[in-house]
Amino acid sequence: MGNRSAAGAAGAALPGLRGGGAGAAALAGGVLLIGAVLAGNSLVCVSVAAERALRTPANYFVLSLAAADLLLALLVLPLFVYSEAQGGVWLLGPRLCDALMAMDVMLCTASIFNLCAISVDRFVAVARPLRYNRPGRGGRQLLLIGATWLLAAAVAAPVLCGLNDTRGRDPTACRLEDRDYVVYSSVCSFLLPCPLLLLLSAATFRGLRRWGAARRAKLLARAPRRPSGPGPPPPAAAAAAPAAGPPPPPPAPPPARRRRAQTTGRERKAMRVLPVVVGAFLVCWTPFFVVHVTRALCAACAVPPRLVSAVTWLGYLNSALNPLLYSLFHAGFRSAFRKALRPCC
Repeated sequence: MGNRSAAGAAGAALPGLRGGGAGAAALAGGVLLIGAVLAGNSLVCVSVAAERALRTPANYFVLSLAAADLLLALLVLPLFVYSEAQGGVWLLGPRLCDALMAMDVMLCTASIFNLCAISVDRFVAVARPLRYNRPGRGGRQLLLIGATWLLAAAVAAPVLCGLNDTRGRDPTACRLEDRDYVVYSSVCSFLLPCPLLLLLSAATFRGLRRWGAARRAKLLARAPRRPSGPGPPPPAAAAAAPAAGPPPPPPAPPPARRRRAQTTGRERKAMRVLPVVVGAFLVCWTPFFVVHVTRALCAACAVPPRLVSAVTWLGYLNSALNPLLYSLFHAGFRSAFRKALRPCC
């Protein structure tokens, strides 16, 4: 959802680059960013496929989010980086520009819709654990993922249907031309989902705190109590004690129930990464939407092209952050990343 405005200087420091030193820096930074997004999100997909502990229905959403970031790195970032290396001048024609804008809108929307789906899934897991753990929940997750991608495609479809083909269009600038559509897509892709994300994340966090407190209380209740005073028990108590051996242990739960309890506990611990991922997304993308909605609603406002470029880079940087956040805050992914990278080190 970017804007490739004609703001570049001619006279390149490198052959084929109009942006001079800034263009060369954009090219180098873009190559590094694309490499980081591809490597990190490919590692996420490989880890989920290889590690049995990560192959849970909840991680279907993580795979969907990683797929959106991979598609962004393959379809959007190369064209964006090329335009930035040319000093912001678009040289590839209006049709490819429209395709770029549509893919940009769809993949950004898919990312935030996937985060909303993750938040809904984790909230249900905390608030309604019995309902969440019913058989067949993997199918529900797949339906929800399909719905997020269909909605994202619907938000982006007007760009491919000719909405961006306006009269007097500047062929050297690749951007969303219709100001009303900029506001509409920003509302659908960001301004409406954001409150839902924040509310669900806060509710999930509170539920996790209650679950942790209840778990600690249960462990304390199960702990054996020690006698309050030193010395052997009084004779009367010893005489009243039965001569039989220790009481039999309580019956073990069935294996299926035990595995379900272990899985639920593991998933609850993994939920702690959700507020971090949501927070990183909001930090990276909020400036972008604020700038673009301001430009759309205030035609007289002079927004510097460098600011537009900076907030766009910041938004795309988020696609490289998620794998790093998983490795820092999710023990399962951290272990899987180490195993996957061990042959390379």
